[in-house]
Amino acid sequence: MTDPRRILILGAAGRDFHTFNVLYRDDPSHRVVAFTATQIPDIAGRAYPPELAGALYPDGIPIVDEAELEAIIAREGVQECVFAYSDVSHETVMHLASRCIAAGADFVVPGGAASMITSTKPVIAVCAVRTGVGKSQTSRYLVRILQGLGKRVVSIRHPMPYGDLAQQAVQRFATYADLDRHHCTIEEREEYEPHIDAGFLIYSGVDYAAILREAEAEADVILWDGGNNDLPFYAPDLHIVLADPLRPGDEARYHPGEANVRLADLVIVAKCDSADPDAVAAVEASVRSLNPDARILRCDSPVTVEDPDAIRGKRVVVVEDGPTLTHGSMTFGAGVVGAKAAGVAEIVDPAPVAVASLARTYEKYPNARGILPAMGYGEAQIRDLEATIDATDADAVVVGTPIDLTRVLTVNKPMIRARYELREQQAGVLEEEVRAAVLGGQGDA
Repeated sequence: MTDPRRILILGAAGRDFHTFNVLYRDDPSHRVVAFTATQIPDIAGRAYPPELAGALYPDGIPIVDEAELEAIIAREGVQECVFAYSDVSHETVMHLASRCIAAGADFVVPGGAASMITSTKPVIAVCAVRTGVGKSQTSRYLVRILQGLGKRVVSIRHPMPYGDLAQQAVQRFATYADLDRHHCTIEEREEYEPHIDAGFLIYSGVDYAAILREAEAEADVILWDGGNNDLPFYAPDLHIVLADPLRPGDEARYHPGEANVRLADLVIVAKCDSADPDAVAAVEASVRSLNPDARILRCDSPVTVEDPDAIRGKRVVVVEDGPTLTHGSMTFGAGVVGAKAAGVAEIVDPAPVAVASLARTYEKYPNARGILPAMGYGEAQIRDLEATIDATDADAVVVGTPIDLTRVLTVNKPMIRARYELREQQAGVLEEEVRAAVLGGQGDA
């Protein structure tokens, strides 16, 4: 017998674990020696636990920093590096490939179909070309359509396993108590809370085969709520992809966002109400060149501020979704849109007084300066976020993240929420597509 091929999976605590579970966990012809970690802080130095790694890995699998890539390849005799994270430019992917090749390893990007699990129920997937385009608001919109058709819907969210991985294998969220029970970070709450607020059920975790089987027992339809711009983990019957006219051209510059566009049945050009019309037209033309068969729908993302009088004429600090401002490379989000619409006097830059991990975030992502990313991957970052808000010379906080930050932060300023939802410019298109995917020729049955 030949020795197993030695594999290093390059990841960010999400797609990498799924790739391992589906493609390598029970395959004795391959040996995964480690995962690397990037994008997400405080993941390196931990291990993928033996409870999830399976019988071939009784000691689990170490997670190491991607900065040590060449050393790991040399030390472990790695023959193949498998790329397994998302929302990175094509150039970044190939620079990483060059590092692996120069260090003596093959560089592999697995095809999407190989890791897509087939469900016994219809699957609608919501994906994107970048993070921060508006997937979650689209997912909530679709759940309401499906419920209107009399369907039981379970949403399954792209993984965010930042805590105890073994305990997070399968997570079910129906109440705020579930968020506390699973010790959810701010980033996790940003994805789960809006579903709970709307009375929807959502699953997440690490083992997406096990998650699917539990969700199928409660659902007529599975809704895949994708993260970053990753490909769906489940084979979709309707593949919806959001493109962003505030970042025109990224639909053809980012991985696997371009692949998502090429695979899409329907492409939503989001945020049309806040984008330049020329940028909207450019994104549509780009999508048509990549996927002539996809249907294209323009949608708005109207923002409402819960108490505009409380911030009109005031100096405010704006808190936005963290990933949108970091690896999403945006310079603003819904909070800024809402603050300006409400007539604030000034948006105060918190960067000069940023504390500890927030200061390091600005060093790594200078595009985020002027706005405060809601970095909350752990208790220390949450305290840094509180301290930065307290130190910022402003009258109030405008919260553009999709959660109620008062549940996790205590600060010396009032916090006013800016909320956003999806609005079709051509009403009824999404329901038409959903009916075709879920009901087929059954009419209203």
